[in-house]
Amino acid sequence: MRTTELVEGFRHSASYVNAHRGKTFVVMLGGEALAQGQFRSIINDIALLHSLGIKMVLVHGARPQIDEALAERALIPEYYNGIRITEEDAFKVIKQVVGGLQLDITARLSMSLSNTPMQGAHINVVSGNFVTAQPLGVDDGVDYCLSGKVRRIDVQGLKAQLDNNGIVLLGPIAASVTGESFNLTAEEVATQIAVKLKADKMIGFSSQKGILDSSGDVLAELMPNEAQGILNHIDDETHVCVGTKAFLKASIDACRNGVSRCHFVSYLDDGSLLQELFSRDGIGTQIVTESAERLRRAGISDIGGILNLIRPLEEKGFLVRRSREQLEMEIEQFMLIERDNLVIGCAAFYPFEEDSAGEFACLVVHPEYRDADRGSLLLKNIIGQARVRGYTRLFALTTRSIHWFLEHGFQIVEVDELPNKKKQLYNYQRKSKILALEL
Repeated sequence: MRTTELVEGFRHSASYVNAHRGKTFVVMLGGEALAQGQFRSIINDIALLHSLGIKMVLVHGARPQIDEALAERALIPEYYNGIRITEEDAFKVIKQVVGGLQLDITARLSMSLSNTPMQGAHINVVSGNFVTAQPLGVDDGVDYCLSGKVRRIDVQGLKAQLDNNGIVLLGPIAASVTGESFNLTAEEVATQIAVKLKADKMIGFSSQKGILDSSGDVLAELMPNEAQGILNHIDDETHVCVGTKAFLKASIDACRNGVSRCHFVSYLDDGSLLQELFSRDGIGTQIVTESAERLRRAGISDIGGILNLIRPLEEKGFLVRRSREQLEMEIEQFMLIERDNLVIGCAAFYPFEEDSAGEFACLVVHPEYRDADRGSLLLKNIIGQARVRGYTRLFALTTRSIHWFLEHGFQIVEVDELPNKKKQLYNYQRKSKILALEL
């Protein structure tokens, strides 16, 4: 990596370091992820997140490891409605497997060798009875035996450990108030903890880069209802592993119960967790209660972001230069698109009431976000504002984007067709093209 790339990487991620510090993340490490060679890198990245001040609860699964251990002992697993029936003999094996994995994860988080990513980490890993279980009981005459579900989460106990700078590590086995142990699903444990803790994020891993569309491309963002539609069409022939399907369902449940974002990344891609959390576009799929992008009216606090966006075009002469003072006076005329606290698009709407017309001005979209027609979104919003005011025409002046305006229904007109006040300000040396849209 060149020095400039390293510096740019740090600068780019700085806002996310500040945004994530002090937040609570619940990370679901499925058994499939634990079985991969990238497992050590994932643990190193989790340690890095912890060092940046993020409060972490890790919930690990063991589904493939349990299946393998049961097969070695000729114990055939039984399921009903997709839930494992846990008999006594099988549960003895399950406890051994889960306990072994928990020790392995703890050992990895305890490593602090020189010349490793965890040098000097000194992480306190805490496990305990933070989850209280209860039996699933009998369903349609089928006894689930020692399979259970979450009854209660010790929220105060978890918060105390997180506030004490520890990482909480939990598995899919929990005790009941009667002193018995029950086999749970890691997805349910992670979901219930995320909801009860009011976690900022829940994160899971998959063999794929995220949730894919019909063309095999990653869906960067899904609302819960959209994710539910995908889940409804996943069947045994879609080659989606059980863990992926289970975490997708868990993410939908978590979002619908107050967790604002659930992330889905690949356990096969080195560093996918960091790329998802510390870059604007991420690398996987996030299921969100509201879009990461939003269109809104600008305020005084947005002036810096707007200036950063428009200055490069002003310096090239594509836009007429606006001073900070001018922006402060005109800020209420601006609409902007914001993504993760970054202004990635803006446009202004100047009214000319006496002529029943408005000016669409200062349209700028960040160079990295010009592939989703965000300019059209801003134009559509301002057209709506003009129509609400009863205006009959929207006009724009441009030197470089003539074809874009023509594609959106504008027509080239003469200077005389400008509103009188705007006509007096027209710069004949700049020779901007004038375009008008009849409303």
